[in-house]
Amino acid sequence: MELSVIPNRHARRLFLDRHALAEVPVGAVSGAALAGLVGRIGFVQVDSITTVARAHDMILWSRRQGYRPAALKQALERERSLWEHWTHDAAILPVDLWPMWRGRFARDEARLHDGWRKWFRDGYEAQFDTILDRIARDGPVSSSDVGEGEERGRGGWWDWHPSKTALEWLWRTGRLAITRRDGFRKVYDLTERVIPAAVRAVLFDPEAEVEWACASALERLGFGTAAEVAAYWNAVPVEAARGWLAGALRAGRVEEVEVEGADGSRRRVFALPGLAGVEVPEPPARLRVLSPFDPALRDRNRAEFLFGFRYRIEVFVPEPKRVFGYYVFPLLEGERLVGRMDVKRAGSALAVRAVWPEPGVMFGKGRITKLEAELERLAAFAGCAQVAFVEGWLREPKRQP
Repeated sequence: MELSVIPNRHARRLFLDRHALAEVPVGAVSGAALAGLVGRIGFVQVDSITTVARAHDMILWSRRQGYRPAALKQALERERSLWEHWTHDAAILPVDLWPMWRGRFARDEARLHDGWRKWFRDGYEAQFDTILDRIARDGPVSSSDVGEGEERGRGGWWDWHPSKTALEWLWRTGRLAITRRDGFRKVYDLTERVIPAAVRAVLFDPEAEVEWACASALERLGFGTAAEVAAYWNAVPVEAARGWLAGALRAGRVEEVEVEGADGSRRRVFALPGLAGVEVPEPPARLRVLSPFDPALRDRNRAEFLFGFRYRIEVFVPEPKRVFGYYVFPLLEGERLVGRMDVKRAGSALAVRAVWPEPGVMFGKGRITKLEAELERLAAFAGCAQVAFVEGWLREPKRQP
């Protein structure tokens, strides 16, 4: 049977709509509205780099430009409508998803033992009960509050002192939760003091976890392969996603279609029924700056297929080998990724050091006017008094290898 085809432009719009990037970035963005936005896109990745603003703040600002970081702090630390844990990386999630992480806690406990024993200093397992007892008695702690007398390294990922490793282990396996961050430092408390009792009372069996992980991933993706569905939350193995999709296909809950890529090639995927004929909004023509960790770009291969946009973050690439720069922001215009930008705070100014149009994209007067307007908004969000363009900021297009 001939499969339905989702043309590339329609596929882009579907994908952007599900990631809240196909609408004007205005509206309420605190309280229930903020929690709803995070729930809609699934998660917001947490990262420490602050050339302009932290990744989680940039992700939310790109979708609702009235957003301010204080609203997220309120939702995490007081309202408890959101919580922080691990998807493919550290992320902020709706608190209602916590019960689905129980299976992950158990799997991580079994999976991480061998690796952590090889990678980290000995002695962290002996600190589990000591740390739990201390928190139960004295309240929340950060890594600087524990490990008195333990040898401390230079702070690298593999050079934690044993009590810091124990804190992370207890968090990853669900005994502890992050109650707040001081600056960017995690502060841990007992899970029962952070996650509301009504949420903790909800139970899911393994079959229900697979159902949730796959169905909710496909809802947010619209269409995808088994590997893409499994990778969305990074909560189930790809074999489980394949089994779920096969069953959903037999039941008529999904269908197979072909999606057209930016280069005209086609990929066979699973999709929600009738997706090829669903009307989706035309994204606004304004230009907006995205975080390198934006959920719409997390799957780099998918972004390249849909948008023809090859992006590799170069934070860990030695400077002489970087193609673009340390931390470069993708530029979205309507349904197209039209360029990337090297920009950072420099004193009271937002300094634009370089903009590279994508091959085939011209930055004429109209597009530069759009960019200037967005940069003014970004400067206000970042607390900068002005935007400063470095001489020679508009570069020649080039591709990332």
